Amino acid sequence: MTAEGNPPSREATPLTGRFDQALAYAAEVHRNQFRKGTTIPYLSHLLAVCGLVLEDGGDEDEAIAALLHDAPEDQGGRERLAEIRTRFGERVATIVEACSDTFETDKEDWRVRKERYLDHLRVETDQGVLRVSLADKLANARSLLRDQLQQGDTHWNRFHAPRHDQRWYYTSLATVFQERANGPMARELNDTVTRLFAI
Repeated sequence: MTAEGNPPSREATPLTGRFDQALAYAAEVHRNQFRKGTTIPYLSHLLAVCGLVLEDGGDEDEAIAALLHDAPEDQGGRERLAEIRTRFGERVATIVEACSDTFETDKEDWRVRKERYLDHLRVETDQGVLRVSLADKLANARSLLRDQLQQGDTHWNRFHAPRHDQRWYYTSLATVFQERANGPMARELNDTVTRLFAI
C-alpha cells in the first residue's frame, strides 16, 4: 500500500497456475472445516480474504497467503507451515506465519494471544503482512456485523471471548490498521467495527 492507502500502480498480471494450486490446496486442507458455530464452509472466509487482498492491489504471493493464512493455525501447526514453505515459497510462508497468533493445539489465554498480535502489528513493516491481516480482520468484521443484524447478541455465544472482549480487540485492530495501513480497507474496518458495536 502507498502512504495514501491506494493500491500501488503495477502492470496487470494474470494469476498463474501457482495460484490455482494454492486454491486447490486450501480447499483440501479446510475441506471439513466450517465457520465457527455455522454450517458455512470455511473456504468462504478464505475466498473473501483473498478477494479483498487482490482488490487492494496485492500480488500473487499475497493472494496465496490470503488463501492459506489460517492453515497452520487451524490445520497442522508448524508442519503445515513447513509444507506451505516448500510448496509456495518463503514469502508466502512468511506472511502466513506473521498472520497467525499461535501454532499450538493447547492455546494460550485468548487475551494474551490477542495483545501479542496487536503488538506485532504495531511494529510490522511488511506491507504484504499488513494487507493480508487487514483483509482477514475486515472479512471477519463483515461476517460479525451480518450475524449481529440477523441474530442479535446471541451470535457471540459461539466464541470463547465475550462481546466486551471482542469489542476491545476489534476496536484496537481498527486503530492499529488506521495507523499502519491506512486506506479504503482500514477505513471500512473502522466503520464496520463502529457499527457492529453500536447495535
